[in-house]
Amino acid sequence: MNSEQINRSRTVDWTLRAYIVLAYVFVFAPIAASFVFSLNSDRFPSIPLGSVSLDWYRAVAADPLVWQGLGNTLMIGLIVGVVSTFLGFGAAYTDYRYHFFGKQAYLALALLPPTIPVIIMGLAMLAFLSRVDLSGRAISVIISHVVICAPFAMAIIRLRLSQMDPALEPAAWNLGASEWATMWHVIVPFTKPAIFGALFITMAVSFDEFAIAWFVSGLNETLPVKVLGFLQGQVSPRINAIGTFVFVISMTLVIVAQVLLSGRAAPKSDEKE
Repeated sequence: MNSEQINRSRTVDWTLRAYIVLAYVFVFAPIAASFVFSLNSDRFPSIPLGSVSLDWYRAVAADPLVWQGLGNTLMIGLIVGVVSTFLGFGAAYTDYRYHFFGKQAYLALALLPPTIPVIIMGLAMLAFLSRVDLSGRAISVIISHVVICAPFAMAIIRLRLSQMDPALEPAAWNLGASEWATMWHVIVPFTKPAIFGALFITMAVSFDEFAIAWFVSGLNETLPVKVLGFLQGQVSPRINAIGTFVFVISMTLVIVAQVLLSGRAAPKSDEKE
């Protein structure tokens, strides 16, 4: 490469880096502002800031409604994560293992729910759950969130299975393993990073989702729905403290999932001589 090409390449590299930095600033600036204002002693988010204080965190910690919402959120998120990962694994393995008529339609339907606007999904789930007398309960939020989260688990595990050598299962069968033994000793260990990654991702999605939960939760409100309640009719600085806490929890789940998924590269097969 001549000097002109090298300079052009450097310019492109620095332009891309600057673009990435600006994108991160655009995304995280409101979150950083929320964190800063959560430490502000003043009631209203204004510049200049007042003194640094943890009063709003103490107010949140002393509010039983917040703890109730947090308990509902954690319980629902854990159940949704487990159920969604189980269903997503089954759907992904069905796609990997079997070939049948209408498979493309099956995949399209399985991955459809996240593409539906949440308001429409919330109204649809409310109408359905009301007919079966489940609306307004914690189980209604769990069912609704599983519908949304299972496709994420399916996509993650499906990607991992696509890296698997198709000859591994037949080889295990030829060696005398049953289908269940092959599933437990071959498929599950191979997909374990994706399974745990899907678990944490679906928990994070459930933890953050509020629109559908607002429609179907009734009195069993999750923490994001509680935040929406704080916003109605008043400007409460507690929202910044709760938002910071929710962000930390969600990012922790996503980072753990990413760490688990980062080591999912399929093992290379030995080269034939």
